[in-house]
Amino acid sequence: MNNYRTLFLSFLLVSVSIFGQETPPQEQSKSENAKEILLKENLTLKQDTIRVVDTTKVIKTSGEMQITTLTSTSAKDSVIYAAKDHPRMSELDSIWKQELYNSSLFDTIYKSVTELAYEPVEYVDLPTDTLKARLAELNARTPFNVEYNPSLESVIKRYLKNRHEHLGRLMALSEFYFPLFEQELDNQNIPLEIKYLAIVESALKPRAKSRVGATGLWQFMFGTGKMFGLEVSSYVDERMDPIMSTKAACKYLANLYKVFGDWDLALASYNSGPGNVTKAIRRSGGYKNYWNIRHNLPRETAGYLPAFLATMYIFEYADKHGFKPRKPEVTYFETDTIKVKHMITLDQVSEYVNIDIEELQFLNPSYKLDIIPYIKDEDYVLRLPLDKIGPFVSNEDQIYALAKADFDKREKPLPKYSEASDRIRYRVRSGDYLGKIARRYGVRVSQLKKWNGLRSNNLRIGQRLTVYPRRPVVSRTKTTTSKPTTRAVSSSSASYTVKTGDTLWSISQKFKGISVENLKNWNDISGSGIKPGMTLKLSKS
Repeated sequence: MNNYRTLFLSFLLVSVSIFGQETPPQEQSKSENAKEILLKENLTLKQDTIRVVDTTKVIKTSGEMQITTLTSTSAKDSVIYAAKDHPRMSELDSIWKQELYNSSLFDTIYKSVTELAYEPVEYVDLPTDTLKARLAELNARTPFNVEYNPSLESVIKRYLKNRHEHLGRLMALSEFYFPLFEQELDNQNIPLEIKYLAIVESALKPRAKSRVGATGLWQFMFGTGKMFGLEVSSYVDERMDPIMSTKAACKYLANLYKVFGDWDLALASYNSGPGNVTKAIRRSGGYKNYWNIRHNLPRETAGYLPAFLATMYIFEYADKHGFKPRKPEVTYFETDTIKVKHMITLDQVSEYVNIDIEELQFLNPSYKLDIIPYIKDEDYVLRLPLDKIGPFVSNEDQIYALAKADFDKREKPLPKYSEASDRIRYRVRSGDYLGKIARRYGVRVSQLKKWNGLRSNNLRIGQRLTVYPRRPVVSRTKTTTSKPTTRAVSSSSASYTVKTGDTLWSISQKFKGISVENLKNWNDISGSGIKPGMTLKLSKS
């Protein structure tokens, strides 16, 4: 806390010093109290040309002699952009630095949870008595059941022994995400320790995807994400947006806690669904303690809470196990957002503002094609490090003009924006087979079989299949032979009750003259989240 206070005071001193120097000495008598920053209004997005020379050499060896022959030389000019900021504003932002942090740990984390073993592990640096004392201390200050048991001891020691380096990298990465998580958890009165759940779910990788299609930091399935207002379209997957997915995860966890009244069971149901938890309670004879029902839970969920508690213990006692604090080069609070005014790609931003594309992808993970669309009444934003905000805003008109010129030169048009459907019913046609259907919708054959209760790969013409597509289903795609009927809206049908499986698009198709945008505006809906039972107005009044 003292470090943060010192940094903040230093920032204020720098700000006061800079602001105080802005009025020229000869004009001080005119505006002694003015602290105005004089900005240059004629900033331009400058182009520099560099010459790249390629030389090809051939080296021949004869005995102990080497002969070098220059065979060809070519030179070409390459244009680079240099976006300049207003000097004084740049000076204010100069205390912030940025660098991309990436994580390749998701597969390792996922495997460790699904294949947890509970055999005793030899780890002399953590005696059992010491672990018991620390778990008791942790148990006293958290709402989770962190009591000692041999299984938990095995997981903790296995992580410390085999995954020390991975955990160190996650601790550095957590410095970016944890402040974001804690802010929202606190807003919704949820235990702050839930932040460790994102490590177990995704290894803090916002674009993580599980084998069954769960996506993002909090691993939302398509349908669950839709239920909590996370939009998925041809350009955007809000399950991969750190802020929006965290808000949705908090709402979901709060609902689960209301159902079970126990945070351990809420976490278990977050992983495998409330139905599997209630079945495990029944099969265990009515016990509601996680450790008493664990043997009746799916294998992945059985290892889920031990992995969460082990992660919590290691992070809370990191200094006791030799983990040294590693501050990332960029933190969440050292970034800011700009609402885009026109469509732009991350490649274009990278080129015009001189920032690595990998860093932009890290800060803007929800844009599936690395394209930020511009759609009226939607708030799509570009997140940048603070020291890049000034150069972008100061040159945004030229940046958008260059981006438009680049789009106009493209031979192949960009894909049209379309919302993805959460579920479709597919009718098997002649020549269809599971692999072909799976490729069409970006899913796996095993998923198709699971969703439809298929025991073999055999299909029959006319058979109906339920599909939860990962690729967007464009509105022109026909999944049934019958044409949906539309009807005019009369005074007696000025509202509509949402049914299971409805989307804004499917509802708009039922009524003449009503669009998705109409439904959003008339019902104050942001994104595309609607729930069964919700009543929608079908007119302005």
